Amino acid sequence: MDIYQLDYVLHEPTEDQGWMYWAEIPALPGCAAWGDTPEQTLSDLWGNARIFIEMLKEDGKPLPPALAADKEVKGTMTVSA
Repeated sequence: MDIYQLDYVLHEPTEDQGWMYWAEIPALPGCAAWGDTPEQTLSDLWGNARIFIEMLKEDGKPLPPALAADKEVKGTMTVSA
């Protein structure tokens, strides 16, 4: 199993988006998720990204160059208080 460090963008709810949060991973064009809370949205995005990468591998398609398998787990966390 490879580990990928993926940056994401979490967008605040707007009327145009049905007052739902939505998140995307720029390195995986088309990989996005929507949800009622930031936590739900990011959880769904994590699952979608995993499926997205698995499907690329199964289809024998190259991964986007921005993805680099990493042997260390690193991350960025945003906390609001």
